Amino acid sequence: MLDTLDIARLSGPDVSGAPATSVRSLYVVGGRQRSLRPVRAHFGDWYEYESGVLLQVDTANGTARQVVEYRTPPAECPPEDPAVLFKSGTLIDGILYLTTQTEVLIYRVPSFELVTRISLPSFNDVHHVRPTPDGTLLVAVTGLDMVAEISMTGDVVREYNVWQPGTSVWGDRFSHDTDYRLIASTKPHLAHPNHVFYIGDEPWATRFQQKDAVSLIDPSRRIDIGLERIHDGIVYGDQVLFTTVDAKIVIADTRSLQVTEVIDLRDMHEKDLLLGWCRGLMLDGDRLWVGFSRMRPTRFRENVAFLKNGFRHYLGTHVACYDLKTRQCVAQIDTEAAGLNAVFGVYSAD
Repeated sequence: MLDTLDIARLSGPDVSGAPATSVRSLYVVGGRQRSLRPVRAHFGDWYEYESGVLLQVDTANGTARQVVEYRTPPAECPPEDPAVLFKSGTLIDGILYLTTQTEVLIYRVPSFELVTRISLPSFNDVHHVRPTPDGTLLVAVTGLDMVAEISMTGDVVREYNVWQPGTSVWGDRFSHDTDYRLIASTKPHLAHPNHVFYIGDEPWATRFQQKDAVSLIDPSRRIDIGLERIHDGIVYGDQVLFTTVDAKIVIADTRSLQVTEVIDLRDMHEKDLLLGWCRGLMLDGDRLWVGFSRMRPTRFRENVAFLKNGFRHYLGTHVACYDLKTRQCVAQIDTEAAGLNAVFGVYSAD
């Protein structure tokens, strides 16, 4: 494994140039809690979000302000207590591609004009979207264990079964006749794809349950991560960075498809501090911005098995900045005071 992240080689299509010093402003996306409930043990509040929230964070003074709050139309979400929040997205050339549970949204920044909104009956627990080299959109439809390629007008170009690559999504588990936007949950998910990315022109998806990333074209090509369950997969040059839910950053080489380094962010904090559910990252020169969400209960306890070690202190939802040269946490910025109770994505606003 490498002793340090090879910063000089990191650049790529998921971000536009990493400056040598920290960005002045961030966009942080996620959800606002429907109702705050008492915290029990090290868990926060239940997964009940009423709106998608986008904050602009001033990294110099550590303040955050809300610039977008969004609610899904009632006809396109479950009829009772729907979870409405922003999931992960992609910011390229002044266009922010975002997802909610049942939609793809495209904003022009910094005006935040909503220029496109797409919602399809197959959209359930949508986790991520990014544009493709062909001008279409690649969408992680987590609730159906698939990745869909769609046009900008919502036409389905291709569907990938991420659980059983090479087979149809439709059959015993899922039906074309069902509007999955109206179903609160299809769990348990068998693959749980939650992030899509490209290595060259080859589309890939992370698989939360398998703890890996797999090529959607040739499933024999995969990056075996192991460790804890993973979220982000973001390409910088010839390396791809993943987050694990227990606060590790995994770096893999896009040529060898091998893990080259694991950075445990917990090593940069006191040992008994629970940082939260790690998800959302952005490389900024020799610094790394990472999102952490307050822990919540879950009936799928294997997803939070890493809590068994015990923690005496825990943090609310926040974004943190890590210096990769000195291996220190240099900033932690609260997002809950500005109405953001879960983080799914962090992007440069500069």
